[in-house]
Amino acid sequence: MHFIKRPSWDTVKSSDITPESVFNDRRNIIKALGLGAIGASIPGQVQAGIFDLFGKSQPSTPFITSPLAFTVNKGFELSEAKTPFSKVSTHNNFYEFGTGKSDPVENAQGFKVDPWSLVIDGEVDNPITLGFEDLTKMMALEERTYRLRCVEAWSMVVPWVGFPLAALLKKAGVNSRAKYVAFETLFDPDQMPGQKSRLMGGGIHYPYVEGLTLAEAMNDLSFLAVGLYGKSLPPQNGAPIRLVVPWKYGFKSIKSLVRIRVMDKRPPTSWNQLAPQEYGFYANVNPDVDHPRWSQAIERRIGEGGLFSATRIKTRPFNGYQEQVADLYRDLDLRRNY
Repeated sequence: MHFIKRPSWDTVKSSDITPESVFNDRRNIIKALGLGAIGASIPGQVQAGIFDLFGKSQPSTPFITSPLAFTVNKGFELSEAKTPFSKVSTHNNFYEFGTGKSDPVENAQGFKVDPWSLVIDGEVDNPITLGFEDLTKMMALEERTYRLRCVEAWSMVVPWVGFPLAALLKKAGVNSRAKYVAFETLFDPDQMPGQKSRLMGGGIHYPYVEGLTLAEAMNDLSFLAVGLYGKSLPPQNGAPIRLVVPWKYGFKSIKSLVRIRVMDKRPPTSWNQLAPQEYGFYANVNPDVDHPRWSQAIERRIGEGGLFSATRIKTRPFNGYQEQVADLYRDLDLRRNY
């Protein structure tokens, strides 16, 4: 597998941050093409015609998922209807494969996940490197059904298969200097066309990185998913392993992980670097704090029909997980720390 040198976790140089001119150019180009704001949903036929201009990859052999052995954790079942697999697997934000909702499923089918390495290091006593087979065999797998709330004000209900993030961090032996946990997506432009083109990749500085406080990472809700709907993850959903933090907006649930680093300082995060006035480090679902360009009070729950026929429901604080996570932010101003 081909890896390219990435910026340091510990320092972010000015040259590593996407220039404002590039970000604005992307907005202007998309606006000029009639596509609306960044992150807006666009019919797949329109996306296909436009992104062919920017190096969209050609169709390839379909990715094969495999059944997983797991138990159902009844403590995380929901009475709400699950979003159909057909929607969970085709309506995605994964800018490494393009900014359109259907781009990931169209562009990621040739994605190679074996071999794979996931490194857990930093402020730990026992650094760990997991290979592809380890991801599903090192931990007992369980199914948890979580709500997924996108910052774009749409939502899903997804049955994930995986294991608690805290269980893996405990195996690595987090030490007393640890305060944050940083996450990194694979950087492989040969497989991920969005990493080759700033327009196709949304202007993000890759590799994609995210972060949590240590307390957030150790919360029982924080989950490393290796599957959904009983089978291994499709590439458009973050194969072979991704983070799921259901009380935060979806961009915090980073996909296709190759590194988890425990740190003594707050790590840089991709969307916060690109547009800090719009995407904060915490990114907790909060109906009382609007995005600068749209309300967060209402969401569209995706079901059997199309996005615009989705049921409109009120957004709940912390995406309905307030009881489990509100204490993490007892002394934090959630308007300033959005």
